[in-house]
Amino acid sequence: MKVLNPIFKLTCLASVIVTGCHKEHAVHEESIDYVVTEPLVKDTQYYKEYVCQIHSIQHIEVRALEKGYLTDIFVDEGQYIEKGEVMFQILPLIYQAELKRAQAEVDFAKIEFQNAKQLADKNVVSPNELALAQAKYDKAQAELSLAETHLSLTKVTAPFDGIMDRFHVRLGSLVDEGELLTSLSDNSQMWVYFNVPEAEYLEYKTNAQDNNNLEVELRLANQQVFDYPGIVKTIVADFNNETGNIAFRATFPNPDQLLRHGQTGNILIKVPLNQALLIPQKSTFEVLDKKYVYVVDEDHTVHSRHIKVSAELPHVYAVAEGLEEGEKILFEGLRHVRDGEEIEFESIEASEALANLDLYAE
Repeated sequence: MKVLNPIFKLTCLASVIVTGCHKEHAVHEESIDYVVTEPLVKDTQYYKEYVCQIHSIQHIEVRALEKGYLTDIFVDEGQYIEKGEVMFQILPLIYQAELKRAQAEVDFAKIEFQNAKQLADKNVVSPNELALAQAKYDKAQAELSLAETHLSLTKVTAPFDGIMDRFHVRLGSLVDEGELLTSLSDNSQMWVYFNVPEAEYLEYKTNAQDNNNLEVELRLANQQVFDYPGIVKTIVADFNNETGNIAFRATFPNPDQLLRHGQTGNILIKVPLNQALLIPQKSTFEVLDKKYVYVVDEDHTVHSRHIKVSAELPHVYAVAEGLEEGEKILFEGLRHVRDGEEIEFESIEASEALANLDLYAE
């Protein structure tokens, strides 16, 4: 077997190492593709979002007005009922007896009054005695009316059209006067409340026009936007001193009965942006919560610049300060460039740079 010279072995090894180093160096020196674009100036819009609470236009607690056993329930939970429809019946036996007694008192007082009147007409009794008989008769009629009212209150009826909530009592329960039976909601329209900061309230009042109510949209918990827009018609009287917010109330139609009392969602208010300066969010980077872009000058030199954002749209920023129309900004390669570095780049139109972004604009 032929034995290799040790010097030859070292030479081959060195050659392999050097070759590998050259290959690695060649990889590091591969050119990086830099892409430059410009801000896009156009009219657009964005949405301000506010957490909201959804309430029925009428939502009441239905309570027993008389004490007794619950003998009948004529409706069911979740049922739509009409105004005047009977919901509950409380045992009326006691009140029926009181009604009969009151009726008997009326009959007796009526006879006494009629006799007194006949005698008064013949000057047998004095006018004062006739007046006392009249007062006794009137009192009996008042007590009869009260007994009729008590009896009617054992039958609980719906004060308006609405949807029944769950029951708080069951058939046969002994209910006290004022005890909660259920709740009733009128969902034909919904009141949606949301809190607005003081600065935005002042801006709204400054820009509001006479008889021009603010139109808003409602995003539900499943992230779908409700089919019908709402109108802000009411602002409450006072600010919350703890939060600095004031409550707005928007009214939404609810013809499909999709919205229910107690739901939550987000109010969306459309804000127009005229001649906005738009750049892709991916063209920016942050340093200590401040946003920057790389501006490329005529000498192909990169400079970092602080910008102020006026609005954030999906994948896009509207720039308020720091950039001018026509300036070139780095779109691709931000992670590989250094401030003051001279680069070679490819330019693309602003519309092309934003073509694959979900620009929230018309």
